[in-house]
Amino acid sequence: MDNEILKVKIMKMEKEHLDSVVEIEELVNPNHHWSKDSFLNEIQNKLANYVCIIDTKNGMVLGFAGFWEILEEAHITSISVHPDFRRRGLATELMKYIVNSCYKKMIKYITLEVRASNFSAISLYEKFGFKSVGRRKKYYQDNNEDALIMFTENIWFDKFKNNFAQINNETLKVYNEQTV
Repeated sequence: MDNEILKVKIMKMEKEHLDSVVEIEELVNPNHHWSKDSFLNEIQNKLANYVCIIDTKNGMVLGFAGFWEILEEAHITSISVHPDFRRRGLATELMKYIVNSCYKKMIKYITLEVRASNFSAISLYEKFGFKSVGRRKKYYQDNNEDALIMFTENIWFDKFKNNFAQINNETLKVYNEQTV
């Protein structure tokens, strides 16, 4: 199955997705995860934008992402992919969705916090042009791990736009049929 191209679509997170989203959240963050009520509050928040990436063959939620829109800044709150479907390009597709949404909403900067030990996530964010600009000491409640604060430069600058265009042209093991 690893060599099979996944056919996916990205769609707005709805109430009917929440059981699957929470299941993924618990697998990814077993010691400290968001509750169903937390996600319900997020999808009802006017500043929040949450989506799921869905396998079009069977309707399975494979991952999700969310960000808050605050003036000219987007703050990524979560990106998670089901452990069985990692290293297939799904997180990259979710990041592409977020960046494209930021362009549509005329947002200039994107920020996030990530566990200092989450090297695969840090690598993904660096690929998209994020830079570490500081640390939040003992940010994560489950183990008091530090978070790196990561930020993009202005996404309208040529350097960012050219890098993003290159990422959009990469061949992945995923075919995104449609995005919201």
